[in-house]
Parts: sequence; C-alpha cells; structure tokens
Amino acid sequence: MSKSELPELSSHDDDKYQQLLRRLADIFHRQIPFHGLIGFEFDELSPDGCRISFNKKPELIGNFMQGILHGGVTATALDVVGGTMAATAMLGKNLNASDEEIARKLSKVGTIDLRVDYVRPGKGEAFYAKARLLRSGNKVAVVRMELHSDDDTLVALGTGTYMTG
Repeated sequence: MSKSELPELSSHDDDKYQQLLRRLADIFHRQIPFHGLIGFEFDELSPDGCRISFNKKPELIGNFMQGILHGGVTATALDVVGGTMAATAMLGKNLNASDEEIARKLSKVGTIDLRVDYVRPGKGEAFYAKARLLRSGNKVAVVRMELHSDDDTLVALGTGTYMTG
C-alpha cells in the first residue's frame, strides 16, 4: 500500500491506530462465527497488508476424490482478507473519529464486487491468504488478494471492491 494513501501518523496516532487494528482483529476473529467455523487465524494486520491462515479439515473439502479445498472456501478466504484490508484502510483515515463513528463505519464495510481467479487446485494441509490495498477512497476500497497452500503454491487470485464509508 502506498504510504500516501494514509495520513502521516504521530506516535499518539500510531498507538490509536494499533489499538483500532487489534479491535478489528477481535471483531473479525471472535464476533463473526463463520470465521471460527472455517478456522481463520490472523497472522498479520497492518497498513501494509493483511494475512490470515487456516488448516484443511474434512468440512472444507470440495473434491472428496482428490481432497481439494472447496472453491467457496477459497473465495471466502479471499473475501475475508480483502474486507479486513479495506477496513484497515478506513480505520487509518478515521483516527480522530469517535468510537461510535468508527463502529458505524465498520458496520457498513461490505463487499461490492469480488472476482476470483482459480489458478491451481487447493491441495495442501494448510493455506494462507494475503491482501494489499490497491486504492482507498472516502467510500470505496479496492484490494488485491492471493491464496496460497502451505508449500507457497499460488491457488487463487482475487480482486475485491469494498464499501468503506
């Protein structure tokens, strides 16, 4: 992400931003049951990128003959990491907002469009998805995402457009 897309942060602002990022991770991890059902864990959450990981389990298999990850799980992982990245950018632009205003803005973050390109079958015992911000405006963010297997094989690419304002 280009540093010019977010305001310069003083140490006080940076502390608040880190606190907001921890709050965001908690919301996405603990308060959205579907994320727990799949087993998403946050590995990174910063203005520069977001990364989640999860392990393969029988409930996530789409092709039982080959043990390949279901395409819907792939799309979900890309959407979650992309939406989190979009929310991260929104938080960075609203450091002086009240808690109520931040909660209101977070409640409006949602997917407008999601494109998924399935590059290879989802084979592996674990997977990770990462995202980087392409553009963030006052109301919309565009994010690029990738899903990799545990041996770093690229499984899918995604581009997401998210409402953020």
